[in-house]
Amino acid sequence: MPGYLTKQENIAIAGVDDLVIRSLLDRQQFSDPLGDAETLGISSAAWPLFGLLWPSGAQLAARMAARPVQAGERILELGCGLALASLVCHRQGADVTASDCHPLAGTFLRENLRLNGMGTMKYRQGQWGSGEALGPPQQDESPLAQAHGGPVHGLFDLIMGSDLLYERDARASLAHFIDLHAGPAAQVWIVDPDRGNRATFSKQMAAQGFGLREERLDRAALDDAPAYKGRLLVYRRT
Repeated sequence: MPGYLTKQENIAIAGVDDLVIRSLLDRQQFSDPLGDAETLGISSAAWPLFGLLWPSGAQLAARMAARPVQAGERILELGCGLALASLVCHRQGADVTASDCHPLAGTFLRENLRLNGMGTMKYRQGQWGSGEALGPPQQDESPLAQAHGGPVHGLFDLIMGSDLLYERDARASLAHFIDLHAGPAAQVWIVDPDRGNRATFSKQMAAQGFGLREERLDRAALDDAPAYKGRLLVYRRT
């Protein structure tokens, strides 16, 4: 990709074939000739974060690999970044939509689909807190429109994400966004590496009618993987 150094890795996820993932080489990759970062209010330090593989994303992907595909179920990934969990779902034949607010996320997703020989996957621009994202739910558009991105529309049976609670959200924008797009019996799965905003977010979700079940995901270091501390937050309408 012009202006960026990238790398390509084989990522092993138990239960599915290895995925070939192209990511940014490191956190120093920043190229913004058109001023998109400034327009969106994304700093040069935060700009590359979407294009890196994160431990919590791998945890979510592993959980989705172990979860049976359910007929007719619609899945949405929020803040997908490189969309590892969505790629796992797509490979298993699930109806999944990846979403992110970063302008380059869709480009990297299309390249990783190509590298893995997978067909088009639905991708949407997802930004909680924006007027566009919080508009009334509508039916999805054509597959072509889905592939190139547009605001998230419609209701989903499972909404998932990893490391979404990285900053305070006093306006409860994420909880409102989830409530808007969660079906009547929806579950919400969020892998959180103990960022510190979990309690506040859970209160915001409770205000939207969601109960919580937590599961620790702590893991000791292995020869080929560092230690991990965090938890899976499972929210369900009460």
